[in-house]
Amino acid sequence: MKIIEKLVNKNNDVAHYEGVTIAFLGDSVTQGCFEIYKKENNVVETVFDKRYSYEMGVLEILNLLFPSTTVNIINAGISGDRAIVGAQRMERDVLRHQPDLTVVCYGLNDCNETPESVTDYTAALQQIFTKLKESGSEIVFMTPNMMNTKVSPHVTDPDFINIATRCAKLQNEGIFDAHIAAARQLCQANGIPVCDCYAIWKTLAQSGVNTTELLSNHINHPTREMNKLFSIELVRTMFTA
Repeated sequence: MKIIEKLVNKNNDVAHYEGVTIAFLGDSVTQGCFEIYKKENNVVETVFDKRYSYEMGVLEILNLLFPSTTVNIINAGISGDRAIVGAQRMERDVLRHQPDLTVVCYGLNDCNETPESVTDYTAALQQIFTKLKESGSEIVFMTPNMMNTKVSPHVTDPDFINIATRCAKLQNEGIFDAHIAAARQLCQANGIPVCDCYAIWKTLAQSGVNTTELLSNHINHPTREMNKLFSIELVRTMFTA
C-alpha cells in the first residue's frame, strides 16, 4: 500500500515529506468502549478507555517502526453506530481531515434478522467506499470480532441478559456470518484489502476457545488485550496488501 511508502519517505527525510494521517471509521469498538453498566436512571453506559483502543495500538507499532514519522490518528468511531450513519457523517468526521488511509469497521450494530439487513449493510458500505475512493484515501476494511456465543455467568442484569441472548442468536445461527461474508464479497468487487480479524475469532472458537470470555462486556466489546489483535493484523495488512 502507498501508506507504507509515505511512512518510509517521511521517516527517511523528515524535512521534505508530510506526516501521515490515518482515520478509523466505525462503532463502539473503534471508539474505545469496553465494559457496560447502568446509571441510576437505568441508562446503559460504557467504559471508555481510548488508551487501549486498537487504533492506539496501531499508532504504537508505527511509532516503533518509523520513529521519525509523524502519524496523525483520527478516531471517528461512535458507540452504537451503523454503516449507514457512518456514510452520512463522513465529510464531518473523516474526509475533511484528508486521510492517507481510512480503516472501516462495521457490522456489529448492522446485523439483524430482517430480510433486507445484509443488503442495507452492504449498500451503506458501498457508499462509504465510493466516497473514500473519490477523496483519494486508501481503504482497508477490517472485519469485526465475534459476538458472544452464550450468555456468560458474568452477565446478571436482566436487560443485559436479553441483549446477550439476542446477540448469541445472531452469532450462533449464522446471521452475523452472512453479513461478514457479504462484506468480504463487496470488498473483493471493489478491490479493497480486508483485514479479516473475524476469521481469526472464528478459528479460535472452532478450536475450543471460549471467545465469549474474550469480550470485556461479554457481549460484543473485545477486551483490552484482544484489541491488540486488531492492531497487529491491521499493520500486517498495511504491509502485505
